[in-house]
Amino acid sequence: MQHCASSSADQRRVTREVMIGGVGVGGANPIRVQSMITCDTMDTEASIAQTMELAEAGCEIVRITAPTAKDSANLEHIVRGLRERGCDVPIVADIHFKPEAAMEAAKWVEKVRINPGNYADSKKFKIVEYTDEQYAAELERIRERFTPLVRLCHQRGIAMRIGTNHGSLSDRIMNRYGDTPLGMVESALEFARIARDLDYHAFVFSMKSSNPKVMINAYRLLVARLGKEGDDWNYPIHLGVTEAGEGEDARIKSAIGIGSLLHDGIGDTIRVSLTEDSVHEIPVARALVEIRGQTHSLPRENTGQTARFPHNPFEYERRGSKTIERGGIKLGGEELIRIVVRQSSFDKVAHKLDRLGDYQPEIVYEKAGIVEVDPRDERAVARLNQSATPEFVTVRDDVPLPVITAFRLLASRIAPHHPILLKDELGSSPPDESVQLAETKNEGRDFLSTLLTAATNIGSLLCDGVGDAVLIQGEEAPGQALRLSYNILQAAGSRIFKTDYVACPSCGRTLFNLQTTTARIKAATSHLKGVKIAIMGCIVNGPGEMADADFGYVGGAPGKVNLYVGKTAVKFNIPEADAVDRLQDLIREHGKWVEPAGAAPVLV
Repeated sequence: MQHCASSSADQRRVTREVMIGGVGVGGANPIRVQSMITCDTMDTEASIAQTMELAEAGCEIVRITAPTAKDSANLEHIVRGLRERGCDVPIVADIHFKPEAAMEAAKWVEKVRINPGNYADSKKFKIVEYTDEQYAAELERIRERFTPLVRLCHQRGIAMRIGTNHGSLSDRIMNRYGDTPLGMVESALEFARIARDLDYHAFVFSMKSSNPKVMINAYRLLVARLGKEGDDWNYPIHLGVTEAGEGEDARIKSAIGIGSLLHDGIGDTIRVSLTEDSVHEIPVARALVEIRGQTHSLPRENTGQTARFPHNPFEYERRGSKTIERGGIKLGGEELIRIVVRQSSFDKVAHKLDRLGDYQPEIVYEKAGIVEVDPRDERAVARLNQSATPEFVTVRDDVPLPVITAFRLLASRIAPHHPILLKDELGSSPPDESVQLAETKNEGRDFLSTLLTAATNIGSLLCDGVGDAVLIQGEEAPGQALRLSYNILQAAGSRIFKTDYVACPSCGRTLFNLQTTTARIKAATSHLKGVKIAIMGCIVNGPGEMADADFGYVGGAPGKVNLYVGKTAVKFNIPEADAVDRLQDLIREHGKWVEPAGAAPVLV
């Protein structure tokens, strides 16, 4: 199966057009940017105000949660108020659990999002061995519950998103396919087949996860499966990393997942999910789309060579290089992925290494004996492959290819025992000065663009299993470049050196203030290296997305919090005012608490 035409010549996947109100998704349309309001859906004026604010910021599609039929009914007033104010942005109703809420919402909006994991299905973490007959009976039950919504959407000419979340797969799917990308794909395809049987095709797919590796693999597998089903399964794709969190880490994680897939030509609409005011999501999403466009405008040379993926694109496996040592630091093989800096950057921080804390430079580029290669140069590659001794290899800066393409070519063509140094940018200067990747590109470019470019390029390659060390070239401030290097490794799950947080974006279902709560939890726990904490506003994705978290903090009822160890709830209905302290106690009970040791490092 293939999910894209080539690992080196990225071409946008050809899809049919699906209309969301007056906004076309897929086909020849640009990649659309969308977001979600955070207020109570029953607050009509606040919902209208937040929607208009998003539209003014450049959001093209706005989603509103509809947890009950009562909330869904109020969408009539929200949509009418928007149209009376001259705002024609399409509205999407976000549905979980309640088919009756979906049926009501479909009367008023341009699109309904349903989650196959909890639409007319359950998630109680029951272990049930379904026979084929029992499984078929469950599918027939779902067909009966889902068919009325499909018919109503068809009748009204509105769209649908069949949006699978890794954190909310049903027990039925979990017991047959496991908590896997395959389970996510099968969950969505079951609902798509029902829609197609009813001659309804105005839908898009999504495969969202808080883990970029899982998200990337699931989307790739989905697209490959759609291609195998037939040419008429060319439905558009919505991209997103769910529960990305806040701040720099959330932007990095989103860029890794979304940017990698956009490079593969996958994605027709995107949402960056931040635990911040929704309006802050729009500049990040638009920047990712712009970076994708810049990458596609780079020159491509037809060398007559056919590139293959240097890895299994549907399952993560680290490339099997050999261990080498540079300056007393081991890299390659099973060693940590290392941080490389230029000599000039090292000189600027050498006098304050003790103040950099965990953000330490490990290898100096000019002293590491790095072999620079043009992966298109067959003679150079052949000479390198004749060496039985592992060499530390990277792509030459003057190679005029997109970074991901260049390093995939390198990884596919050099012998696997050679460790690879990844770079966020190459130093060539294409004719179009608006997209040049030389150091002069930094003049006038803000840090967000630098961060997203680095995270997209390095992070996606790490999720492909490629890379034994990383070098940030696009950020001149050495302290900031070091922080960015380590944070990309953390977000990609390649090197955990600090507390990891999974935090959902706020919405009308949220049972506490996510932004202030996340800040309180981080203030209390950010010194716990290697501990993963999930912060969830409600139960929709809570237990599932916390499956690989150590501890979870989940809204259980208004003003009440449930605490989890892994995906198991262990403390219930804790008053919100006491919940952070109780979370700390829970971490202590499980032997993962340490007392904070002084202030955080200062980076300049």
